Amino acid sequence: MAKLFSLLFLVFALQAFAPVQAADRTDASSTLPSTPAPSLPPVAEPPPARVLTLDLTRDANDIWDRIRRGFGMPDLDSPLVAEQQIFYLNRPGFLKQVFSRGGRYLYYIVDELERRGMPTELALLPMVESSYNPLAYSRAHASGLWQFIPSTGRNFNLTQDSWVDERRDVIASTNAALDYLQTIYEMHGDWQLALASYNWGEGAVGRAIQRNRDAGLPAEYSELKMPNETRNYVPKLQAIKNIVAEPELFHLELPYVANEQHFVTLNAPPGIDLATAATFADMSLEEFLALNPGYNRPAITSPGQTLVVPADRASSFEARLGEFALSGKGWRTHDLEPGEKLDSIANRHGLTLAQLMQLNGLASGSRLSAGHTLLVPDGIDPSGALAISRLLPANSRLSSPPAVKLNTSAVPSKKAKTPAKATPKSSKRVSNAAKTPSRATQPATKSTAKTKPAPTAKSATATSATAKSAAAKPAATKPAATKPAKATPKPASAKN
Repeated sequence: MAKLFSLLFLVFALQAFAPVQAADRTDASSTLPSTPAPSLPPVAEPPPARVLTLDLTRDANDIWDRIRRGFGMPDLDSPLVAEQQIFYLNRPGFLKQVFSRGGRYLYYIVDELERRGMPTELALLPMVESSYNPLAYSRAHASGLWQFIPSTGRNFNLTQDSWVDERRDVIASTNAALDYLQTIYEMHGDWQLALASYNWGEGAVGRAIQRNRDAGLPAEYSELKMPNETRNYVPKLQAIKNIVAEPELFHLELPYVANEQHFVTLNAPPGIDLATAATFADMSLEEFLALNPGYNRPAITSPGQTLVVPADRASSFEARLGEFALSGKGWRTHDLEPGEKLDSIANRHGLTLAQLMQLNGLASGSRLSAGHTLLVPDGIDPSGALAISRLLPANSRLSSPPAVKLNTSAVPSKKAKTPAKATPKSSKRVSNAAKTPSRATQPATKSTAKTKPAPTAKSATATSATAKSAAAKPAATKPAATKPAKATPKPASAKN
């Protein structure tokens, strides 16, 4: 019996190990060598998608939070966006400086965008255009936060003369830029094409679209043949939008900008200079010019003009303006008479010839005609105006400089015919059709001021300039608002 149990155990063991041995053998009839199965690298799990979620039931923490809530443009998915992000992220100091500089303007821009139902990505567009510098000036003669060229500025009723350039005026240029963006968005029905038009010109974009259609090709922004500057234009805005959307993802901290009204506009008493106004506002000349960059002369001589000051200083500033108006001192204009010498005018007002020329942005070696309007002091110390005049853009940058030239010694006398004075412009502006100016910049109880400087009555009529074909812009009459912005994530000058 014991032998029988031993035999059964041996048979059971042989049957149990047989499959293992068979699996280890190579089939002798096979002509292929036995090769181990290739080992594949482990597949990494993709990181979870980051979806920007916002609690729209609470108030915005700061202006950046408010901008994020209004994002309404489709995102651009392009390698160029990553390149632009790298460019900005490698310059954290530049980013901080530009975002801080833009802080004084963003509330007004965002307020106006929301009023019109436009996507708030557009509040970031001046970073692409000018780095939020209202005195920025390009080789193509584009000027201001939104970089209007002269012809486009005129199409949108921005005054440009020897006294004021509203392309640099924060309020006037912002309203004009948003008018223009609305116009070209309605033309294309696509924000990326609208932005390309702002940079390249709507005519050029329209021709590029037609070329693609004629060739049976897609007519989207990413499919069009365009200059490199325009090709990178929307990716720049998208990169900035991505950074603002999730700065912590890029290990950045945006400078704090309160979600509150930064400035107000107040009526300026005729005769005040910008340096005196800066003193009344307790601001440096540079800070004051950052809010009032549209003036070409250091003083205001005509009624209907405005000054922009921080909202928290409006009451004290307005009180000091009232005191100034009662002082009887200030600045006035002097129209050149035939044969009148400039140095005698300077002596009469306690100035040197060089100071008179500096105050009026005049270059030596030129010639003026009779009837030209000069700025002169009237019982006021000119030192402040002289100081701030050094910070004003040079008259050589004016889009419509005086056609006559300056003689530093005398104005020639003409017996036959004396040139007439420039016809004063009315301070009443032709506004864009159906557009209601935003009152967000006005003090709650005090201000009766206009939202943008009126053309000075002393300015010479601007001469027309020939517009570049690629930058010729549509007329200013247009619907007041585009389609409401969608709440979907992510962003977006005609000029250079």
